[in-house]
Amino acid sequence: MSDHGIGKVAVIGAGTMGRGIAQVSALAGHETGLYDVDRRQLARALARIEATLDKGVQLGKVAAASRDEALQRLSGTTGLNEVVDGADLVIEAVPEVMELKRGVFREVAEAVSGEVILASNTSSLSVTRIGAGLPSPGRFLGLHFFNPVHIMALVEVVRGDDTEAAVVNRGLAFVKGLGKEPIIVADSPGFASSRLGIVLGLEAMRMVEAGVASPADIDKAMVLGYRHPMGPLRLTDLVGLDVRLGIARYLHETLDSEAFRPPVILERMVAEGRLGKKTGKGFYDWDTER
Repeated sequence: MSDHGIGKVAVIGAGTMGRGIAQVSALAGHETGLYDVDRRQLARALARIEATLDKGVQLGKVAAASRDEALQRLSGTTGLNEVVDGADLVIEAVPEVMELKRGVFREVAEAVSGEVILASNTSSLSVTRIGAGLPSPGRFLGLHFFNPVHIMALVEVVRGDDTEAAVVNRGLAFVKGLGKEPIIVADSPGFASSRLGIVLGLEAMRMVEAGVASPADIDKAMVLGYRHPMGPLRLTDLVGLDVRLGIARYLHETLDSEAFRPPVILERMVAEGRLGKKTGKGFYDWDTER
């Protein structure tokens, strides 16, 4: 066990973020369990993790022995009690729906002791509200990873109203042990990253609406002019327009700021099913790029 007292890690939700978190956890030396209610989703996630690690070996970024050891530490299950058994840290990575997340943690809390650290990977929802009513609320915090998890260095460690300082410190140490760079953020809508990133993305969408420039040229302006690794519209396609819409609605409501009002173009594209890379079309035509 590491010096921060976290040995086994349980990840709840085998979507894009969950599988990424499970991968970096196992690669960093933690026994890691990945849980999902959907057996096929779980199988796809485990296969994707293995493929990503294989690519890392091919590119010379991951040692073959490290890949093999990581895969040995990683397991998948559709049994919630099984995945949290013996865990020191449980990280939830289910969709950004408040009641869904709260329901997950109610189930988890019944299955673990009060010493286990509970963390949400939420990108914008209130950590305090997600953990409200749980026993031992001091052990609850946010660990907001970024996509793709195995590449992106930043992790926001979100301190809820009741989070104990010792738990924040253990969260920081865990994140550093993954080779990531943590920042501490107070529990405020959108935290630091989503709040800034969303407002930039929404303004870029309004510029498309107004005919200021094409999505590609708006993105090029930010990449070449401000040295962003990726433009806000391409990033929106990768994250998912539906995800961005949900966050924008939440921030618009909670912050009461017109800066976060979802643009008409975003509402329309989501209604049409143009959600970005996952559907093949968003602000870009991803089918032509494959």
